[in-house]
Order: sequence, then structure tokens, then C-alpha cells
Amino acid sequence: MITPMTKYSFIVLEREKDNFLEMLQKLGVVDITRSDKPVDEESGRIFSRIEGAKAELKSLETGEDALSIALKADRKALQEKIKVSSIWGDFDNERIEKLKQEGIGIRLYAVNAKKFDPEWENEYPLSIIDKEGGKVYFAIAGNDDFPMKEIEKPQKSVTEYTSELETLDLKISKHAMELEKRKIEIPHLKDLIHSLNVELDKYLAGVQGENAAENTVCVFEGFAPTENKEELDAKFEEMDIYCCSEEAKVEDNPPIKLKNNSFAKNFEVFTGMYGMPAYNEFDPTPFLSIFFLLFFAMCMGDAGYGILLVIIGFLLKGKEGGLAKLYKLIITLGIGTFFVGLVMGSAFGVDLSQVSWLPEAMRNCMITGEIAGYSAQMVIALGIGVLHISLAMITKSIWSVRKEGFKNSLSAIGWTLLIVGTVIVVAIALVGLVDENTAKWIIIGIAGVSCLGIFLFNKWGRNPLINIGSGLWDTYSMASGLMGDVLSYIRLYALGLSGGMLGSTFNTIAEMVKGQNPTWQWVPFVLILLVGHALNLAMSCLGAFVHPLRLNFVEFFKNSGYEGKGLTYNPLKK
Repeated sequence: MITPMTKYSFIVLEREKDNFLEMLQKLGVVDITRSDKPVDEESGRIFSRIEGAKAELKSLETGEDALSIALKADRKALQEKIKVSSIWGDFDNERIEKLKQEGIGIRLYAVNAKKFDPEWENEYPLSIIDKEGGKVYFAIAGNDDFPMKEIEKPQKSVTEYTSELETLDLKISKHAMELEKRKIEIPHLKDLIHSLNVELDKYLAGVQGENAAENTVCVFEGFAPTENKEELDAKFEEMDIYCCSEEAKVEDNPPIKLKNNSFAKNFEVFTGMYGMPAYNEFDPTPFLSIFFLLFFAMCMGDAGYGILLVIIGFLLKGKEGGLAKLYKLIITLGIGTFFVGLVMGSAFGVDLSQVSWLPEAMRNCMITGEIAGYSAQMVIALGIGVLHISLAMITKSIWSVRKEGFKNSLSAIGWTLLIVGTVIVVAIALVGLVDENTAKWIIIGIAGVSCLGIFLFNKWGRNPLINIGSGLWDTYSMASGLMGDVLSYIRLYALGLSGGMLGSTFNTIAEMVKGQNPTWQWVPFVLILLVGHALNLAMSCLGAFVHPLRLNFVEFFKNSGYEGKGLTYNPLKK
């Protein structure tokens, strides 16, 4: 859910501005309207310091800075020179220069082997040096004209270049050791970056305050959760400021703070990836949490991989940065994958429905076989897709009524009644609660009522003919898009099937290598299983992350009318 916000307006004496902002940082709950980029020279200076410290931190963590990159580039260029120079062997440039002064020039050539004429050896003082890569490398002494273009001589011999390379390698090694020693500075740099960010945040909030009364007072506007109002009012009473508050309205565009239970909170990161809801919009996180977990588990489709994800999640616990922040989410996804994998009957590529030592009751819970000639797992995936889209349409109708009123939501209600009502009636008919003929007439009745909202009253007060035309266009869009949306959910079945088949293939290859009477074959057997399933786990996780996000961001959000254009709650804090 979206946390209700209170809007605050502050009038602060100019001389008390810094103390006031520092107090807000200590409170840590008031979001002062501010820029997220440098706005003047001072903020630019702080921002530059932050960027410089981040660059230095990255260089220490990776062991590579601007100097080491330049040294490696020099080394690569030197290796190329050695490669070119080695063709001509070891030579003395000084002696070549003396010969030139005495009228005996040494010229170097490289021509395609097909263009090399053997008669040249009889016509010119020519000596072939090397034949490599389809080319002939040769030298000619003297000043006779030759019908080919001369190439540039290497500036130094191989020995000289090799000596330079050894010196450069020592320099690179020494610099790498210096960076390694400086790794003790990493905690200090992290603290510096954090403190500079706090300083910048406070400064940006300060410069956003509107000056009034000839620069003697400043006016600030901010938002804080209503649940903190009593505490904040008491604190503001103690401060030498004027403060007034009111309930935040949609027009104020307050920042959005989500409030969900411990399970759904793990999935708020995905809501933030798409965009926070507006203040008068619904929070999609509860839907996202349930369906993303279900979709991820179906795409993985393997109980064994679920156990590995749980182990990985616990190993990341207590670590810093990267995926470590999401260790709770990884554990949750692993648990879901384990149970869904059991239901789908797969563990490390093994078909659990064929394992004799499993209890019969457990095998009976697995989804196997066919429904109406199609794979049962595929039919269930499509059924979940229909449910997902139906919930999206119901959500759209409810929130449309709340925002626009019942009269202005008849089109959304009509489509929801038609689609969802038909799905429910068909489901009831399939389980035998009503006969086919009765179901048909109920659907006809639902369609008749729905058409009133879709074609006649989709926009109240407008010309009926225009409404009918608009309804026909909506019908075309719905008919062409809805079927594609439902079919998108086949990927839940396809990804789970492909992952299971790939895991089974690695098992088969390992068994073939092991043979009937294994001795040393146990080593490649274990290696194939470890490498194969590690690769399959990585690929399965990638697909199981991307495609469930797409099904939620595209299919659900589109059919629910979710826009996600709200501002993220970002309070001033230490």
C-alpha cells in the first residue's frame, strides 16, 4: 500500500537554515523538495569530489586505475613492435646508418607471396629474410630502383624492444603492488563518499529553499509519512521555525513510500524498477510479489535448483553490495522454486514422477500427463495467464471507479464484465456445475450488458455514434491484443521444460562417461554434473528473471492501467 503523506511548509530564518536542515537529517523522515543534480558551483564542487572518490575506490577494488590502463596499453603497443621487428631479426641501426652514408642503402620490403617474382633475386642484390602469413619479407642492398614500395624500418631491434618490455613489466608489477597496499584505504573512501553524499543532499535541500523578506527568511516545502506526524510536530515545536502542515493531495505530487508486509517488501525493488505509483494510484507490489514468485518458480521448474538458490541466499547474507542486498529475495525465490519444482516433478533434471522410492502420495501431487490432448503443465500455464490478466482488469475497473467515478468508468467495467464474467462461466461449465446450454445463455446475457458500457456509454454525454465508433476500435485493439497476451504465458511452460531437458541431458552425458564399471571415470562424471548444472542454473535464472518481469510489466500493468509515474520517497537523513 501507499503510505499517506503530510505536506509541510516551513519558514526559517536565514541564519538558522543550516541548523534546521541538520535537524531534518537527524529526524530522517522529511523529504524536502530538492534537485538530484548539481545546481551551482558549490554543489558542483561536492559532486566532483564524490565522483573522484568513487573513481579512486573503483581503482582500488579492481586493482586498475588510469596509470595501470595506460601502462597496459603501452605494453600492448610494445608487443606489436616486437612482433614486427622479430621478422627482420636482430640488427644494428647504427651500422645500417653508416652503410647508408657510404652509399649502400638497406631497404626492406614485404609483398604478397603470389606477387613475388623469383627473377628479382637475379636482377637485384636481394636477400629473403622470412616467409610468413602469405607474404615474403626481403631486403635489398644498394640504391637500384625497385618496382615495389619500401616499408618503414623498425626503429629498434628485437633485443632492444624486449629489454624495454621487461622494464615496463617491472613498472606494471610495482604499480600493481602499490595499488594492493592501498586497499586498506577502501573503508575510509567508502566513509568519505557517504559523508559527501550527506553533505550534498543537505546542500541541495538548502539551495532549493525559496528566499523571502529580503533574504532574512527561507521557505521550504516537504513531505513526511502521516504516521510520524505527532512526533514531528513535537520536534518542530521545539525548533525556532514556523511550520504548518496539511494532508497531502494528489495535486501536490507527494513522494511515494510503499508499506508492505515482510514477504511483499522483498519485491518492492521490482516496483521501483518500473516506476513508483502516483499518489492516487494502486501499489502493484502485492500482485507482483505473488505472481513474480510463481512465474520465476515455474520458469526454473526444478526443486534441486531451488535448494541451491536458498543456499546461495544464505551465503550472501552478511556480505556487502551487489546481490547481497537481495539475499532475502533470493531465499524466497529458492523456496518457491523448490515447492513448485516438486509439483512439476523435477529435481536436477531427474523426473521425480518416475522415481520409485518417492511416496505414492507425493507422486500423485505432481502435474503430469495431458489435458484435452495438450501437456497439463502448458494448459495450467495458460490458465494462470488468464487469471493474471483477469485480476489486472478487475483492478483497473476498481481503481478507475475510485479515480474517475462509476459513470466515467463504464467502458472499463464493461470489458471486465465481459472477459472476466465469460472466464468464470466457462470455468463453472467445465467443472460441471452448469450445463453447456445454460452457460451459453449466461454468456449472452453478460455480453449484452457489457456492450452497453463498451459501445454506448464508454464516454458519458458524448454523441452515441462517436461512442459506438470508439467501442469498435477498442474491440479491435482488445481482440488483437488479448489473445497475444494470454499466449505469452506459454513461456512459463517452455522455459521450465527447456531447463529440465538440459539438466536431464547433462545427467545422461555424465552417465555415459561413467559407464557400467567406473574407476577413474567418477572424476569426469562429477565434473560434467557440476559444470553442466552450474551452467544450466545460471541460464535458467536469467530466463526466470527476465520473462516473469516482462509478464508483470507488460501484460499485467498494461491491462491494469498502471502507469508508475510517482516520485520515490527520499528523506533527508544522515
